[in-house]
Amino acid sequence: MESLNEFIANIGGLVWGPYMLTFLVGTGVYLTLRLAFLQVRMLPFALKQAFSKHPNTDNHEGDISHFGALMTALSATIGTGNIAGVATAVVLGGAGAVFWMWVSAFFGMATKYAEGILAVKYRVTNSKGEMSGGPMYYLERGCNLKWLAILFALFGTIASFGIGSSVQSNSVAASLQTSLDIDTWKTGIVLTIFTGLVILGGIKGISRAASIIVPFMAIVYVAGGIVVMFYHADLVIPAIEKILSEAFTGSAALGGAVGLAIRYGVARGVFSNEAGMGSAPIAAAAAKTDHPARQAFVSMTATFLDTMVVCAITGITIVIGLLTIPEGTIAAGTTGASLTVQTFDYLLPGVGGSLVTFGLIFFAYSTILGWCYYGEKCAGYVFGDKSVPVYRVIYVLTVLLGTLEFQGDAKSTTEIVWGLSDVFNGLMAIPNLIGLVLLSGVVVKETKDFLEKRRKGELP
Repeated sequence: MESLNEFIANIGGLVWGPYMLTFLVGTGVYLTLRLAFLQVRMLPFALKQAFSKHPNTDNHEGDISHFGALMTALSATIGTGNIAGVATAVVLGGAGAVFWMWVSAFFGMATKYAEGILAVKYRVTNSKGEMSGGPMYYLERGCNLKWLAILFALFGTIASFGIGSSVQSNSVAASLQTSLDIDTWKTGIVLTIFTGLVILGGIKGISRAASIIVPFMAIVYVAGGIVVMFYHADLVIPAIEKILSEAFTGSAALGGAVGLAIRYGVARGVFSNEAGMGSAPIAAAAAKTDHPARQAFVSMTATFLDTMVVCAITGITIVIGLLTIPEGTIAAGTTGASLTVQTFDYLLPGVGGSLVTFGLIFFAYSTILGWCYYGEKCAGYVFGDKSVPVYRVIYVLTVLLGTLEFQGDAKSTTEIVWGLSDVFNGLMAIPNLIGLVLLSGVVVKETKDFLEKRRKGELP
């Protein structure tokens, strides 16, 4: 187990090395400059598009509403990365990793916007009459790089079994075992059954479930985090100061060099908000919309809500825990979901741990649903639409597998599962980022077209 973990860690270090981080953040910086800091200028408009009802949406091409597409994307992005991922980033990279999560999210908003535009512009109608879109389609139809499109879809299919299913069920099993002493295999069976029931309804069923689960779970978790910070208000500023300080100096006790803070902050930030990975535009392509840019603005808000709001709550709370929890209270080596549960439980006795466990269950479950849609679209692209039922069966089984693998050396298993997810995150991102850079001119052109039509009153 230790040798396997070391091997995967070495691969992860290669994939998430300085070149990858530069490419990932650099693409966001490049798009931010080309779009003239659109994520700052147009954020209020984007939030309005995301949460207001649009007239005549039924007359537009697509399968689900703007809100449904956002909730489906958020169902896949607001997941264990917001709870377990942030904790892991702080343990491995120090408190400064939280800052680098925010930096990656700021530039990631421009990346997510570009993904949304291209997803809608190059989407197609599949053999079932449903919308299909995402990096594989804009790489093929926009860049004429079919081989790269197939590579992305293949990586996406494989990644869905890790980041989408087994990582999520693994974290839920760990959390429930820590807080309620529930056997992990029992958690696996329940998650597997409920996953199978929803995904049979396809994107519309997933969208309906996400539109109920995501707003509810996000509000409850954020409210709980705000209560924790209110009770420890005197430590909020010192926690933020620690985050900012260690972002540039590192922490010998927790993560060592600044490079580790950057690496784990960016890697976990991308795992959480998925900007640049190319997964979220698959959901964006299903939206009923009158212009690619409108859905792109909606897509952009997902990164803001995921990392700037939800991850911030978790990150600041964990750093408050570092400042106040006596050494030895939490066992050495505790990481992931277990660390977040124990930190909240200490800071908000009686309800804190239960709140995180509750949030984690719903976060993970919604992510499992959203990623099934991503994975089946990728599998359908590579192997044809007839492969989708087979894919769904395999996907549901990996939900159970993630909890069964948890037996034995819990810490090593968690590290292996997260390590594999990091590897495939990076492999998915590479072809997607190439497509975004090559098609950045299309993104700018579509943006100008949308803003001009709104100025003339041709679009609301």
